[in-house]
Amino acid sequence: MKPDRDAPVGVFDSGVGGLTVAREIMRNLPSEKIVYFGDTARVPYGNKSRENIIRYSRQIIHFLLEQQVKAIVIACNTASAFALDEVRDEFGIPILGVIEPGARVAAQETKNKKVGVIGTEGTIGSGIHAAFLRSLDPEITVIGKACPLFVPLVEEGWLHDPVTMEVVARYLQEFKDRDADTLILGCTHYPLIRSTIREFMGEGVRLVNPAYETALELKEMLKRQDLLSTGSGQEEFPYRFYVSDLADKFKAFANSILPYDVEMTRKIDIEKY
Repeated sequence: MKPDRDAPVGVFDSGVGGLTVAREIMRNLPSEKIVYFGDTARVPYGNKSRENIIRYSRQIIHFLLEQQVKAIVIACNTASAFALDEVRDEFGIPILGVIEPGARVAAQETKNKKVGVIGTEGTIGSGIHAAFLRSLDPEITVIGKACPLFVPLVEEGWLHDPVTMEVVARYLQEFKDRDADTLILGCTHYPLIRSTIREFMGEGVRLVNPAYETALELKEMLKRQDLLSTGSGQEEFPYRFYVSDLADKFKAFANSILPYDVEMTRKIDIEKY
């Protein structure tokens, strides 16, 4: 049975980082309703095993299906790297990750074929960006680097702090040294420090924000499958937020970065799913 085109889109992440994806969906697909789940009890995913991340992803997808979503965006690079292929064929619903949309744009944009990727240890260790980029263009050299301190700095709200600038310089000097002309922000938290990264890398380097590219890819996918919302039946609260822990902290962070006041954030027991 074909899903209802006015049903919401499900978006999930290990925590708050996926809100950058939700933000781009709100901006680029304003008629779509969203059910967001942040796995704040089990964050971060970047240092978890593949098996655990697949298990977490299945639990969250079961929960989102209960919310009657029509499509799902895995708004987490680590879960996209480890779980997307596993769950894509398992559930009878379109599921999109954040890695391929960003990598496609990077492959088109690079002039010197040197593409940098920054992300969590899990994402970089998986080698998934490198494999996908080389499948698009075998001549591309991929320089990957885990930047584990970026996530806590973002969650602390230190987006333009001198400490963050210092950490950015320490992590990213290698990309300057190796002349990368394109850099994929391979963790959904990283767009929130994009201006600090831009300041260090300079105007000559193309920064790819997979959150934005994923929203555009979602739009194309919904169009192809005739699932774009008609915009009718708009609800008073088109965006619903659920977390596995710390609902108030999540809500405060969400309100600081979303173009929308988050009224409702509800904590649920994800282990039930």
